Amino acid sequence: MTAWIACDWGTSNLRLWALDADGRVLAERTSDKGMGRLAPDGYEPALLDLATQFLPADVCPFTVPVPVIVCGMAGARQGWREAPYLPVPCVPSGAGAVRVATRDPRLEVHILPGLSQTDPADVMRGEETQIAGLLHGDPGFDGVLCLPGTHSKWVRAAGGRVLHFGTVMTGELFALLSEHSVLRHTVGGGEDPAAFDAAVTAALADPAGWMTRLFPLRAEALLGDLSPATAGARLSGGLIGAELAAMRATWQGQQVALIGADRLSDLYARALTGQGVPVTRHDARALTLAGLKAAHAALGKVAA
Repeated sequence: MTAWIACDWGTSNLRLWALDADGRVLAERTSDKGMGRLAPDGYEPALLDLATQFLPADVCPFTVPVPVIVCGMAGARQGWREAPYLPVPCVPSGAGAVRVATRDPRLEVHILPGLSQTDPADVMRGEETQIAGLLHGDPGFDGVLCLPGTHSKWVRAAGGRVLHFGTVMTGELFALLSEHSVLRHTVGGGEDPAAFDAAVTAALADPAGWMTRLFPLRAEALLGDLSPATAGARLSGGLIGAELAAMRATWQGQQVALIGADRLSDLYARALTGQGVPVTRHDARALTLAGLKAAHAALGKVAA
């Protein structure tokens, strides 16, 4: 029997888990109705599309609503309802969750807050739940977390708390350059590990000069035999190397926990281990669910 529902509501997709009272997953559902496709009044119908079978069949005066814990972009300003950010340093938990009014009395929805930082200004929404999942499973963690993606997050955590963090738009820059600049004629798929490694090393050695290495990718393709795979590896390696150079003070001398998709985490792990940095790998989906479970437990304690 479903005791509660966990949701990870991103920009592109919605992932839902139905869980029993012991936290066991009974079912998992996904849809493409992410924040980017919804107006505020579309969230409840999108949730019901996935959740109806896990809710009481009949509505009566004695119907007990099913708790739904939501993380991610549903809590953004342009989402279902804005869930304010918690300022760091803080424990990423269910504290500050926002209750959302619903038309369906079978739902009791809470949206988890993101995290914020004022100096330098920064925010995150969704990643904090993955961080909470890792810290819940490893309360003694003292180190750095890297969450590579469209907007990569670098997080310093200790004592169960997020101390500070930084965001680098590496994934978005790669997409813009490879799809919407002159380099779209040059960069392609495939792998070239040696080219990637060389580009990381060059960017780390001369981060100020990485921009001068962009247009030569196009020129070498026109004048020589630079392959799309090699061009892509050099662009990716250069951007990741520049990111590592920018965040050197965060990861240097630390162990780094990587949380993300396999292919992207592979690249970051390769770049970091090449610098002698010890790296552990963690599955983002599993940590999201672990963080939602921790938030559900925390909210239950608050209610009690």
